[in-house]
Amino acid sequence: MTVETIAVGPGGMRDAEVLRFRDVHSGYVFHVATPESHPDLWRRYLRGALRVYRHYGVDHAIEYDKVQNGSSTALFFVAVDASGVVVAGLRAQGPYPAVEDVHALGAWAGQPGEAALRAMVAERIPEGVVEVKAVWVARHAERRSALAAAISRCVVHAASLLGARFGFVTTASHGLELYRSSGGRVVDRIPSVPYPDDRYRTVPVWWDTHTNRSVATKLQTSLIALERAALETWHAQPYSGPTAGEPWIGGRAQV
Repeated sequence: MTVETIAVGPGGMRDAEVLRFRDVHSGYVFHVATPESHPDLWRRYLRGALRVYRHYGVDHAIEYDKVQNGSSTALFFVAVDASGVVVAGLRAQGPYPAVEDVHALGAWAGQPGEAALRAMVAERIPEGVVEVKAVWVARHAERRSALAAAISRCVVHAASLLGARFGFVTTASHGLELYRSSGGRVVDRIPSVPYPDDRYRTVPVWWDTHTNRSVATKLQTSLIALERAALETWHAQPYSGPTAGEPWIGGRAQV
């Protein structure tokens, strides 16, 4: 694995500049930021995504040329090991103002289930829909299973931080159990589609932050609560209001 490092602590980024939490199972620290506030970290996240997706021959699914400037990304998560290596990540879009803005609907265009999925999105838009894209975990990362489980919890955190009720992911069938563990509900009545190519059967998965505790595993529920408390601690730091260029997450300025 080609390593990408970030400076953490003295001489690097100040602690208060990035929301963060530690996954107690994998040991990795997760950093949450916006592309605008941390462009270098954003580029490292994208390079990691490209490496992993390119290994499987589906790097076109990232749509790098469209997303690299960060304008479509509300926030992103990266997992960092003790030496500063970026080993996993995802990005979030939304909350969306209109059904047509939901990127994943394009995979169902002209396919069975398109109308039903659009109706589901339209029903949820008023309470907030956040779509998670370009999820990756380095293939040779240590404690990879625990790291992947932590990544699945980040869908819930992304929706909560952005003030949305619903998280939304489209994923190949091999990742379903992992997402179910963090409270994701697979929409069985929507037929799968061959995306990014014919090797994969992709399905929609929803998280409802209002009912997530009732469907996630006990372990994932406990870890979500622990990590949410850590994120809320960062939000609780006093601030006097947003200043020009200051990024917002879930209606609160980062400090």
